[in-house]
Amino acid sequence: MNAYSTTLAQYLEQHATDALASAITTLATASISISHLLDKGALAGIHGEAGNQNVQGEAQKKLDVISNDLLLSALTHNPHCAGVASEELDEISPANNDGTLLVTFDPLDGSSNIDINMTVGTIFSILPYHRQGQKACEDDFLQAGVNQVAAGYFIYGTSTMLALTLGRGVAMFSFDPSSQAYVLINDKVSINHSTQEYAINASNRRYWLPPVQEYIDGLVAGDTGVRGKDFNTRWVAAMIADVHRILIRGGVFMYPYDTKIAGKAGKLRLMYEANPMSFVIEQAGGASTDAVQRIMDITPTHIHQRVPVVLGAKEEVEYIKDLHNKAGILANGDKA
Repeated sequence: MNAYSTTLAQYLEQHATDALASAITTLATASISISHLLDKGALAGIHGEAGNQNVQGEAQKKLDVISNDLLLSALTHNPHCAGVASEELDEISPANNDGTLLVTFDPLDGSSNIDINMTVGTIFSILPYHRQGQKACEDDFLQAGVNQVAAGYFIYGTSTMLALTLGRGVAMFSFDPSSQAYVLINDKVSINHSTQEYAINASNRRYWLPPVQEYIDGLVAGDTGVRGKDFNTRWVAAMIADVHRILIRGGVFMYPYDTKIAGKAGKLRLMYEANPMSFVIEQAGGASTDAVQRIMDITPTHIHQRVPVVLGAKEEVEYIKDLHNKAGILANGDKA
């Protein structure tokens, strides 16, 4: 007998408002379609590039475009969504003027992994809409992450899963192919405060700020260095996979500020990746900063704003913050 019996629908009925439950259900339904396409792989004609770039200047994969269109169409037809913003589109998409929610999403994080059959996923954030009855505009979305009413991600790997927070902890669901429903497998996801595992793109070391270089050098030195213990490194090169690993077994993930591209604050997008993942991580007992400042306290200035990200085990996030403070350096390299 299956020990897991609570479905996502039942969970939402108990813990979410009707509007929020409706928006999350719409996201979940779209995610199932995306998961089925990924299951078919090349047979569905989803591999390879679409031949154009997104607003970030990145080459779009075919499934980037397909996933974006699926989510955009579903959400703009949801009566509770006043507006939708996608990482793949230049501008926000107004939806239903009477809606009370705004939804942002990264339709397929890690899409460069599709052709090599590695983990990808959909990240989402839900914000309140404060001008009900009027057409949504970009300014309505420019809210700090602390205002999120829900966030999470669908991860398409060996199984399709959903990690969800409504602001009262993190629940994890697994998609059951037999019933075609998400089923609750853990409603108390928790991250250890300490860890011996870290994720960072070490090839960028020469571009990092001195506090980050000092931190990683300490980890690499292991039990012979200042930390006095060995660390392991793991790097999937898809934020969604690295964050999922942290939720499952702990760790710290970093994509810090670097000087590789002048004028570029960070790699990750505040509204589509950093804010929703920060909400999830914090609700699971972890921490998330730009190396110094709490991510969810940052008020966006535009919908495609980028930020450095350091998240996961509290002890490591605080250690990195202390190194920046001691050096008198802010996350962007400016003097404190």
